[in-house]
Amino acid sequence: MEYSDIRFPNLHITIPSVGTGITIRGFEIRFYGMIIAAGLIMGLLLVQYLAKKDKKDPEVYLDYLLWAMIPAILGARAYYVIFSWSYYKNHLNEILNLRLGGLAILGGVIAAVIVLVIFSKKRKLSFFDMTDMLVPGLLVGQIMGRWGNFFNREAFGGYTDSLFAMQIPVGFFEKMNRLGEIENTGLLEYTKEIVINGANTAYIQVHPTFLYESLWNIAVLIFILYYRKRKCFTGECFAIYLVCYGVGRFFIESLRVDQLQIANTGIAITQVVCAIMAVVSFVIIIYQHKTKNRQESI
Repeated sequence: MEYSDIRFPNLHITIPSVGTGITIRGFEIRFYGMIIAAGLIMGLLLVQYLAKKDKKDPEVYLDYLLWAMIPAILGARAYYVIFSWSYYKNHLNEILNLRLGGLAILGGVIAAVIVLVIFSKKRKLSFFDMTDMLVPGLLVGQIMGRWGNFFNREAFGGYTDSLFAMQIPVGFFEKMNRLGEIENTGLLEYTKEIVINGANTAYIQVHPTFLYESLWNIAVLIFILYYRKRKCFTGECFAIYLVCYGVGRFFIESLRVDQLQIANTGIAITQVVCAIMAVVSFVIIIYQHKTKNRQESI
């Protein structure tokens, strides 16, 4: 496929023919959706495995996923559309088109938490105990889901010449009618001209922020899996997730060229949400640990 290679020049890696999906009888099934579906399944399997180890009913978490799956997707899409309204108000027919991407994980998490509040009350289960069990699965879904961005060539940052710099052909965006996404980012000022098969090909060179977030989430997952049996209070694993993900995403978001912003303020809504949830969760963790230490010292 023309303009389908992705290069990591400073790592001397070239990945040829990176498609966006598979075509069956003229209909393209996007890798983006396939990867998100796979992430949901793998996350559920991990949660059920941990539930069995903790002698809890693994089927409860399947039931919850069936409740939460559609609201989470709708929440992720609504968050994205609301804070991209300057575009979607003129393209209303694209609001429900998820095949091209456009799911904001924070919107999905918010919707999933709301569903969990209702689900746990109806089933008479501990909300915070369930969050601690679900966090590892959520992280698996996020780790895998970011690779959907890789195939869609989205969720990247500005120009860089760092070790992990990633190059994407400008022709890909032209072919997919997405050139407008990079025209106002300044990336075209730093295009690299590379001779391939005797012809010059222009590439943008960017931070692969989807990769940064995936790697950061792997580190958070490893820590939570280690710490979950050592937690101080019920809900601490969820609070740790909110702190770690919030801090990591805050800094990664600062690199991205496709930030969702509050109106015309230039303020990235995701950074605001991440900062609030990280600070509040950190305060709760400190308070709970100090309370436990006082109780133990009595």
